[in-house]
Amino acid sequence: MTRTQSRAGHREWIGLAVLTLPALLASMDLSVLFMAAPWLAADLAPTGTQLLWIMDAYGFLMAGLLLTMGALGDRIGRRRLLLIGAAAFGAASVLAAYAPTAELLVLARALLGIGGATLAPSTLALLRGMFTDATQRRVAIGVWTGAFTGGIALGPIAGGLLLEHFWWGSVFLINLPVMALLLVLGPVLLPESRDPDGGRFDLVSALLSIAAVLLVVHGVKELVHAGTGGWPAVLAGLALGALFVRRQLRLPDPLIDVRLFRGGGFSAAFGGYVVMIVGSAGLGYLAVQYLQVVLEIRPFTAALWQLPTVAATGIGIALTTTLVRWVRAAVLAGAALLVAAIGFLLVAQVDVGTSPATMVAAYSVATLGTGMLVPLAIDLIIGAAPPHRGGAAAGLSEAGSELGGALGIAVLGSIAAAVYRSEFTSGELPADATETVGGAVAAAGALPAALADALIADAQRAFTSGFTTAATVMAALLAITAVVVTTRLRRS
Repeated sequence: MTRTQSRAGHREWIGLAVLTLPALLASMDLSVLFMAAPWLAADLAPTGTQLLWIMDAYGFLMAGLLLTMGALGDRIGRRRLLLIGAAAFGAASVLAAYAPTAELLVLARALLGIGGATLAPSTLALLRGMFTDATQRRVAIGVWTGAFTGGIALGPIAGGLLLEHFWWGSVFLINLPVMALLLVLGPVLLPESRDPDGGRFDLVSALLSIAAVLLVVHGVKELVHAGTGGWPAVLAGLALGALFVRRQLRLPDPLIDVRLFRGGGFSAAFGGYVVMIVGSAGLGYLAVQYLQVVLEIRPFTAALWQLPTVAATGIGIALTTTLVRWVRAAVLAGAALLVAAIGFLLVAQVDVGTSPATMVAAYSVATLGTGMLVPLAIDLIIGAAPPHRGGAAAGLSEAGSELGGALGIAVLGSIAAAVYRSEFTSGELPADATETVGGAVAAAGALPAALADALIADAQRAFTSGFTTAATVMAALLAITAVVVTTRLRRS
C-alpha cells in the first residue's frame, strides 16, 4: 500500500486529541478575557489604552505571525516549533496570571500571541502528515476545526465559571495542564515533519507579512471604533502586502507560494472561506450586542446562549465530513454558503421584541453553514499545497481567518453603525449616545426615568435596524459567493 493510501491507526488518533487541545486553547484565549476585564481593571487600574492592549495584544500578534510561523515550521520542523510554542505559551500564561501591573500584563498577552501563532499552523500542518488518507484527513480537520472555532465561544463561558470561584488570573492558568500534556506526549505521539529541501528563511518576507497583517488588522479595528481613522493603517498594510506578494514571486524559495492562487480550486476555497469568516465574525460581534443591549441579557447568560450556535457548527462539520464521501466538494461548498445565507436572512427578521430562543435559532442556521464550509475549505487549501509546504499553507489559511474576522467586524459593524446613526431620532445628546447603542444606554443613566426609557427604546430600535440591515447585506454576499465558488470548484 502506498503512503498516499495508508490509513492512520490508534497512535495518530490519540495524537489528534493531543493536537486538538492546544488549538482549542489558542482560540479560547482570544475571548477568555471578556468576562475578566472588569475584575482585572479594578485590580490593576489600567488606563483605557492599556486595557485595549490587554484585550487586543494577543490577537494582533497571533494574526501577524501566523504566516511566518507556518513557514518557519516547514523549515525547522513542525513538531519542534509546536513544542517550543507550547513551552512559551505556558510560561506566558503564568506571567499573565500573576502580572502585578497593567504593563506586564500587556507584555504577557503579547508573548501569548507569539506562542499562539505557533500552535494553530503547526497542529494543522502535522495533521496533514499524520492523516494521509483523504477521508481520514477530512475527519481529523473537522475535529480540529470544531475545537478551534468552538474555543472562541467557549472562552467567555470558561472565564465566567472560573471567576465565580477564583481571581481573574485563573483564566490563564487553565492553559498549563494542556501545555504540559503536549510537552510530555508530543515527542512520543507526534511524528516530526519538515521540508527536506527547505531553503533559506527570508527575514525580509517575514517582516513584510507581519507588518502588513498587523496594519490591516489594526486599521479595520480602528474603522469600527473611530470611523475613517483606520484607513491610513489599512492602506499602508495593503501596500506592504503588495510588496510581499511581489517579493514572493521573485524569490526562488518564497515564504508563501502565492502562485497557488492561480489555481481555480485553491482561490475559490480560500475566497469562500474568507467570506464565510467575514460573515461569522461580523454576526458574532453584532449578535452579542443585540442579546445584551436590546434583549437586556446579562453577559454570562448571553455567553451561555451561544452554546446552541457552537452545537450547530459541530453538526455542520459532521455533516460535511460524512457527505463529502459521496457529494462533490463544489456542491457541498455551495450548499454550505447558501445555508449560511438563509441563516443571515432569518437573523434579518428579528426585532426588538424577538425572544432569545428565536434569535439564537436563526443564528444557529448561519453557524450550521459555517460548520459545513470551514473544514472543507481548509482541507482544500491544505491539500492544494505541496506536502513540504504544509506549514505555510496552514499559516495562510489561519491568517485568512484572522483577516476575515477583523474585516467582518469592521464591515458589518460599520454598516450597522451607519444605519444606527441615521435612524436614531432622540434629541440633543452627547456624541457617544448618537454613535453607539452602548453610549445611549450610558447617557440614559443621567436622565429622568421617562426620558431614559424613551432614549433606550429608540436606541434599541435603531441598533436592531442596523443589525438586520447588515445581516441582509451579508446574506446577499454569501449567496453570490455560493454561485462563484460552486462554478470555480467544478471547473478546477
